[in-house]
Amino acid sequence: MCVSDRECTRDADGTWRPGYVAAALVFAIGMAGTTLPTPLYGLYQEQLGFSELMVTVVFAVYAVAVITVLLVAGNYSDETGRRPVLLCALGLSAASAGCFLVEGGLPLLFAGRLLSGCAAGLLSGAATAAVIELAAPGQRARAGFAATAANMGGLGCGPLLSGILAQYTPWPLTLPFWVHLGLVALACGITWFLPETVAEPKRRPRLRPQGLSVPAEVRGVFLPASLAALAGFALLGLFTAVAPSFASHTLGVRNLAVSGAVVFSVFLASTAGQSLSRRIGARLALPVGCGILVVGLLLVASSLIAESLLLLVLGALCGGTGQGLAFRAALTLISDAAPAQHRGGTISAFFVVAYGGISVPVVGVGALATWLGLRQAGLIFTGCVMLLAAVAGTYAARRLPREPNLQPGPPPTTSSRS
Repeated sequence: MCVSDRECTRDADGTWRPGYVAAALVFAIGMAGTTLPTPLYGLYQEQLGFSELMVTVVFAVYAVAVITVLLVAGNYSDETGRRPVLLCALGLSAASAGCFLVEGGLPLLFAGRLLSGCAAGLLSGAATAAVIELAAPGQRARAGFAATAANMGGLGCGPLLSGILAQYTPWPLTLPFWVHLGLVALACGITWFLPETVAEPKRRPRLRPQGLSVPAEVRGVFLPASLAALAGFALLGLFTAVAPSFASHTLGVRNLAVSGAVVFSVFLASTAGQSLSRRIGARLALPVGCGILVVGLLLVASSLIAESLLLLVLGALCGGTGQGLAFRAALTLISDAAPAQHRGGTISAFFVVAYGGISVPVVGVGALATWLGLRQAGLIFTGCVMLLAAVAGTYAARRLPREPNLQPGPPPTTSSRS
């Protein structure tokens, strides 16, 4: 299963086990399932006859589930261990795919998105921490990138995979989920062999909801980092919930593979932006990323006015790059500042704020679209997010703490591996 020492780690008994690259693959597979239905919403609208507002409500159910799980169980992997939480998340992802395969109407659509959100909520904190902690000391910076790239790359691959399968196979509403079930089975097998990175995991610890628990030493960076993540995730929410409908209804793009590729482009650019973050330093990358995000949103707004697919794709690429820069910088600063014993919970609190950007604002777009039309709703949305990104970038540039321990670098591990 391992082809190099970088991809593996050694147990105390000398056994080689999968390392951070394998954990990142598990993370990516799990997150891909959360965006798999994105290009299919138009087919569900035709089949079930619901409105654009209902599309955004279905999407928001997912986001609310993510936030709820992060608040209730975001720190659970700090106590019970990373591996059991990852296996639970993959089980929920499989159950979500099962709901879509049954095709039982809108209730099962809601149930599928609810389960998918629960899976993402568990994965966001536990998988990020596991990927970082499975890396050897000299590999921590690469592992940080692997964690964020797996998150965004997985989210981007979901629409691309389902769009291609839906467009070019006879089973548009079933085959994507069967393929995902196969990938989940593979991820479960990999997870089973991952070493546990929590030093003394407890068996069935009591569930203690943490709310937004942020240690005192993290609070100086948490506000600017989380505001930047909120703006960036709002852009991602726009593309995963509304962009396929805009491409279809306004631009006349009926090819599901193209719609999936448009959504994929924003996540691909996000991954590229993350790769640039370490080169310029996390403290600088945060405000710079916010600035590039503003430019991307301007391009998206221009695409709505000009009804241009090219401008929409350029907006996705530019905005995604800015989101990736700011997102990785924010996660680096927070994970560096967080105490090891609270890292999973702190990262989960960060994702609570980030996922707030793909719940209420996206539903607002759907509601406005029913009254003003999709174009006007999109323009209002992009204007609000541009303002938020500008505020976050300005705040980060002027107020972000400059202590040495907040400079970009590899976070410590809670692992006791030899």
